Amino acid sequence: QVQLVESGGGLVQPGGSLRLSCAASGFTLDYYAIGWFRQAPGKEREGVSYISTSDTNTYYADSVKGRFAISRDNAKNTVYLQMNNLKPEDTAVYYCAAGWPTIPTIADEYDYWGQGTQVTVSS
Repeated sequence: QVQLVESGGGLVQPGGSLRLSCAASGFTLDYYAIGWFRQAPGKEREGVSYISTSDTNTYYADSVKGRFAISRDNAKNTVYLQMNNLKPEDTAVYYCAAGWPTIPTIADEYDYWGQGTQVTVSS
């Protein structure tokens, strides 16, 4: 069964850090590009970060550039999103997705999705 499972979300104070994990089962994650998306209540799903199949290309939304870092551990079949200096506006459900997107920020171009993990940044 092909599955992506996110974990690592939670409640954190502004300025804090979290590391999200996206673990794959039923397929090999390093054959896919991975995108992280987020969706806040009442807002559209937003592409946050992306890593290509060979890890040669990464992307970060302007809103998270310099604070978030995406990485991949092929031995663990897992992709991570390290989130530092979190802000209240980072509050959202975060999703990982696997595929071969032409445009990394377009959600429809991904084939597999996780169920999401909630990140809440609040004092």
